Amino acid sequence: MLNPDSVGSTFAGTDSVTLSQSEIDAFCAVIGESDTTIAPPTFTIRITLTQFEEILTRPEIGLDWSRLVHGDQKFEIFSPVKAGDNLTCAATIESYRVAAGNEIVSVRSDLHRDGKLAISAWSTLVVRA
Repeated sequence: MLNPDSVGSTFAGTDSVTLSQSEIDAFCAVIGESDTTIAPPTFTIRITLTQFEEILTRPEIGLDWSRLVHGDQKFEIFSPVKAGDNLTCAATIESYRVAAGNEIVSVRSDLHRDGKLAISAWSTLVVRA
């Protein structure tokens, strides 16, 4: 069960991620996007979810990742990302509640490039009862 004291806390990701053109090309091919000069906004979910797993499963936070399903996603783009960008991620646990035994967690991730905010993404994560 998520530690309710973690709500409102921001956690830095442990790794930076450098985007490659081949990763963007492959993602675009799957979703039918022909313009690969920038990464589609949904591409960044692969970065944020990886970082979320590392952050939210820490013992002091206690989220059970094995029971997690992704509920919702939204993005605010300040600057599109492209191949060669090196991104860091910070995750803020914005809210937490329990409904019908399920834990519902809202997390905002901020992706930074060269110290500047590039994309904010909000995810609703559901840990099934």
